[in-house]
Amino acid sequence: MTKKNKQTVAVAKENFWKRNEASNGILLKETVKKYGLSFFRAIILFGLCFMIIQPILNKIAVSFMAEQDLYDTTIVLVPKHFSVNNWKMASYLIEFKETLWNTIWVSLVFSAIEVFFCALVGYGFSRFNFPLKRFWFFCVLLLIIIPPQTISTSLFLHFRYFKIFGMTFNLRGTPLPYFLMCCGCMGLKNGLYIFMIRQFFMGFPFELEEAAYVDGCGPFKTFFTIMIPGAKPILTSCFLFSFVWQWTDGFYASLFLGNIKMIAIRLTSLVDRFGAYLSILNGASVNAPLGYANAVLSTGILMAIIPLIILYLFCQRLFVESLTSTGMKE
Repeated sequence: MTKKNKQTVAVAKENFWKRNEASNGILLKETVKKYGLSFFRAIILFGLCFMIIQPILNKIAVSFMAEQDLYDTTIVLVPKHFSVNNWKMASYLIEFKETLWNTIWVSLVFSAIEVFFCALVGYGFSRFNFPLKRFWFFCVLLLIIIPPQTISTSLFLHFRYFKIFGMTFNLRGTPLPYFLMCCGCMGLKNGLYIFMIRQFFMGFPFELEEAAYVDGCGPFKTFFTIMIPGAKPILTSCFLFSFVWQWTDGFYASLFLGNIKMIAIRLTSLVDRFGAYLSILNGASVNAPLGYANAVLSTGILMAIIPLIILYLFCQRLFVESLTSTGMKE
């Protein structure tokens, strides 16, 4: 620290104690309270972040351990025998290249479809009056509250024996059932997207639409030219939410997209595939070692979440801005 800086600090301290004496000690109390609360918040945030990050760090450490390290009680995080065999094994069992490509295009396509139709419905709820409007919005809220597993049997039977023009088709195993559900806003978490978009549009000034109507725009042209450009923050949030949930969804994927190799589906059967692989190698039925199987599963989970982490790193600023602006629209 230079001499000039030392003098500046000394003057600041002297002024602080003078102001504290003038305030009868209130300044010192408020300063101690301020820094005490800041320290307490820092401890809480550190603990919460550690609770979130620590399991991921454990999985990263296990994924690079050789099999003998998995049963060594002296090893906690740093492996003694560094190995990438777990990554090779998980990639082989998941069929990672094909599965990754399938998961990307399915998540992108269905997320875009969901956000588009949910934006239409949310805009309708925020701007137009129609019969039984409150009842239909109550049904939207039910989509948020009721878990999709409660209607899984009905969905299975409906698309297994899908009837149209007097003919019956089996649509299971193709993307068509899920495409129809997304177009009807019955896809994964669609009720939440409709609610969020509707709340955002409720904060839009009606004067913008009135000006568009005066210029000769109809409801659809107004929606696409005025409302959609102004709703980029909430649409971005909904798209990112939808993409992440589609990526990790195992329920709808297994129910409708069973013939398409998806990461979430392959992870659920990864341990069984590992056991079958070992049985083929040994020429007899073999139970996969528990520690080794968990290491391969942890590696597979990392391979599934790494693309999402990369996506968040690139979209972090846009995502935070969208949530901030969404919260301001009341």
